[in-house]
Amino acid sequence: MIAGNPSVVYIREPFNVSHPPGIGISSARFDHWYTYISDENADCFYRKIERTLNFSYGLGAELREEKRSKNLYKISREFLAFNKYKILGKRPLLKDPLALLSAEWLASKFDMDVVVLIRHPAAFASSLKQKGWEFSFSNFLDQDELMRDHLYPFEAALKSYANGDYDIIDQASLLWKVLHHMIQKYQETHGDWLFVRHEDVSEQPLLVFQDIFNYLNLEFTEKNSQVIKEYSSVSNPVEGTSDVTHTLRRNSKDNIKSWKNKLTTTEIERIRTQVEAVSCNFYADEDWQ
Repeated sequence: MIAGNPSVVYIREPFNVSHPPGIGISSARFDHWYTYISDENADCFYRKIERTLNFSYGLGAELREEKRSKNLYKISREFLAFNKYKILGKRPLLKDPLALLSAEWLASKFDMDVVVLIRHPAAFASSLKQKGWEFSFSNFLDQDELMRDHLYPFEAALKSYANGDYDIIDQASLLWKVLHHMIQKYQETHGDWLFVRHEDVSEQPLLVFQDIFNYLNLEFTEKNSQVIKEYSSVSNPVEGTSDVTHTLRRNSKDNIKSWKNKLTTTEIERIRTQVEAVSCNFYADEDWQ
């Protein structure tokens, strides 16, 4: 929705370990899901991320990477597009939940305007359950600086989950708790960032997106309004079909608590018990009803 503004260019998940953008778009590669970048390890990443945000396309690297497939059409299209973005002074939109733990470093080094999206723990868990996405907590434990700086309160639990046999509901609960513990820390230290609950966007998409556009100093046009209405309309399905998991059109209001139909009562109670110490800062009793 934000990239619907003509001055913005969407860069999708450069921190994604298994499906990163082409190396011409982003030459940064990461060994861990939710990589933590700080000044201590920044030398490995700074220039590569800077090139992406400056729309400096890595033509030589992409040609070497694509040598076998010889997909010259894709390469030339991306190369020309990046040069056009640079000439026109386009604004990069880096959308990546996997960059959450590096948000502080990214904001400080590249003067980013940060929008943090918060999601209900039951909705998060139901999404992981539906997709069968399990998580290895060694991704956190293997990052010494991350554990030292931020995740030391969870060290025992992370080690237990890394070595034990926990189902996807337990994994989702701990993962949500860790990530939103970080979001809570950000809220306490970054009053200049915008924090938005997914449920509030879904309930009042036009109003909340106007706030987001204002925060980002972007014009909110009638076209933006129409697209948001189209993608959140009550005439849309509540969720995508099983073969199209990333369908964007949703009946956004009815989708808010679709997790109630995907999780058992026992699972919901288990999630709340495990996350309550953190979730109480974002969600009240009525948000669980």
